[in-house]
Amino acid sequence: MAVVTRVTDLIGRTPLFELAATDTGTRLLLKLEQFNPTGAAKIRMARSMIDDAEQRGLLRDGGHIIESTSGNTGLGLAVVAAERGYRFTAVVDNHACKDKLRAMAAMGTDLVFVADDGDDDLATSAREDLAEAMAAARADAYFTEQHNNDANAVGYYAVAEELLEDLGHVDVLFSAVGTGGSLFGTATRLRQLGCVPRVIGVEPVGSIAFGGPGGPYWQSGTGTPPGATIGTAVDYALLDEGVKVSDSDAFAAARAIARKLGLLLGGSAGGSVFGALQRLEEFPAGSTVVTIVCDGGEKYLDTVFDDEWMGARELLDPITEAEVGVLLDRYAPATRTPRLVPAR
Repeated sequence: MAVVTRVTDLIGRTPLFELAATDTGTRLLLKLEQFNPTGAAKIRMARSMIDDAEQRGLLRDGGHIIESTSGNTGLGLAVVAAERGYRFTAVVDNHACKDKLRAMAAMGTDLVFVADDGDDDLATSAREDLAEAMAAARADAYFTEQHNNDANAVGYYAVAEELLEDLGHVDVLFSAVGTGGSLFGTATRLRQLGCVPRVIGVEPVGSIAFGGPGGPYWQSGTGTPPGATIGTAVDYALLDEGVKVSDSDAFAAARAIARKLGLLLGGSAGGSVFGALQRLEEFPAGSTVVTIVCDGGEKYLDTVFDDEWMGARELLDPITEAEVGVLLDRYAPATRTPRLVPAR
């Protein structure tokens, strides 16, 4: 890439990592969105939502952006707001990763908490209600409302274009569903370009988007907690199958991948990879399976990758970590040969 002058010019063209391959030629590829600025996919949709608001006259020079966020959307909006001279207020809770909150503040974001210190429950519904009320009370404010903003999914159209440019085709999309933008936006654009993959969405146990009882969960930035509204970006017409993965299984996968391969993935990506590894032999021979890794694991060193935090919440599962390690060895691509270090 030539020299650029804006951080958002660095969005996209993220790499693909071949995590696993079967004897029948099926491959599991990770679209590593942590190589975007802010280390997450959601900067794609943050820019798209602001572009759309400007084009429709909903956000004018010097305006005020307001959003409810668990972190990664807020980080993306913070970058766009800084570049374009907007004020940005992020309505957050203490469930969010502390590093995400600190990074938003460093970029000039005003943080408004809906919960007291020490209350680390997920408060999606309360956040959204407050963000909407704050925006309604200010003439210059625009509530991006990521869960119900059509520009969210459009922001991920480029992911589909990049996948087809790099791979030629995609047979299975197997990825986490939060707002739904990354999975369904990518799937929509793939279809527009003549590629119709099998779409498998993943949400945490406790999320309500795919039915079943709701409850608390710790996977960040994904799922729909009880009391929250399922966003319009969740396009059930494109969904072939919805699966649920527990926090302990998702985090075990992320931890196993870190230790086996030196690759840090976020907890929601751990859930998608866990599900895909379990199913890899079921797909037709020669299938290209893609998981969109929405963020890396560096932001979760105090949570997913911290034994004390995990143990306090009864999430440690060394047996599952070992089982994932076995699968990684079984499906290791032929080109991934361990480097043997001579004994001293």
